[in-house]
Amino acid sequence: MKSIAALQAVVTATPFDGEPSDAELDAIEQEMPLILAKVDLLDAQIMTLDRPATELDERRIRRARNRVMAERRNLTNRAGLAQAGGAA
Repeated sequence: MKSIAALQAVVTATPFDGEPSDAELDAIEQEMPLILAKVDLLDAQIMTLDRPATELDERRIRRARNRVMAERRNLTNRAGLAQAGGAA
């Protein structure tokens, strides 16, 4: 039987510290408005799970969906500007 002990040192040479990198934190920060908009939409949808949706609920969900779409658009536009070098 072959031992794989020699290969383990290569595989585990760099231990994972469990913390996100600065680049990952920056990406999360840029996406935070979209994340919060999605949370608001989910909250509005959860409120209507155990009862019929009223007109106010439908408006709340519609506004939350529109906010999610607006934040997606904004995030996409910011990403496009960053890739183009910031030139408009």
